[in-house]
Amino acid sequence: MLNIVLFGPPGAGKGTQSQKLIDTYSLIHLSTGDLLRSEIAAGTELGLRAKTLMDQGILVPDEVVIGMIDTKLKENRNAAGFIFDGFPRTVKQAESLDSLLDQNNTAISGMIALEVNEEELTKRLLLRGQTSGRPDDQNEELVRKRVQEYNTKTAPVAGYYANQGKYHAINGIGEIEEIFTEICEIIDSYATQLNA
Repeated sequence: MLNIVLFGPPGAGKGTQSQKLIDTYSLIHLSTGDLLRSEIAAGTELGLRAKTLMDQGILVPDEVVIGMIDTKLKENRNAAGFIFDGFPRTVKQAESLDSLLDQNNTAISGMIALEVNEEELTKRLLLRGQTSGRPDDQNEELVRKRVQEYNTKTAPVAGYYANQGKYHAINGIGEIEEIFTEICEIIDSYATQLNA
C-alpha cells in the first residue's frame, strides 16, 4: 500500500497536487480539512466543536482527527493507498498515525513537502478567499496566524520523517506540471521500494 504524506503550509498547493496524484496513482485522498468541513456542513457535534476552534485559528484535537482517519482506513481496506493532506501536523500526530497504520498492517511510504515562503502563501490564500467563500482565507491576520501556527507546530514533523529517511522537500513555487512531475518521480521511487 502506497501511503504518502503531502506536506506544506496552507496555500502551498497540496489540494491541487493531491487531485493529480489521486488520478495518476488511484490513491484515496484523506484531507483532514475536507473531513472537518463535511462534519461542519452536516452540523454534527464534532463539526460544531471543530468550527469553534478553526474560527479561532486553533487546531482540532488529535483524537478526533485520528478517529476520522481510522474510519476511512477501515472503509477502504482494499485501496492502492492514501494521500494524507493536512495531517499529521505535530510529531505526536505522526506517532499516532504510525501506530494506527501499523494496526492496519501498513505504514507511511514517505513525506513530500511543498515549500513556499510566507509572503507567497499569504498572497495565495487571500486570492483563494476571494473565490472559495472560505472565511479563514479572507482575513489577512488569520491567514498569517495560520502560517505561523504551521511553522511553530508543524515544521518539526518534517524532522520526524527525516529521521526515518522518508522526507523529501520540493519547491512549491513554479509551474503546477513541473512540480507534479517532481512529486511523481519521488512517488515512483517509493513504489519501486515497495515492490522490491
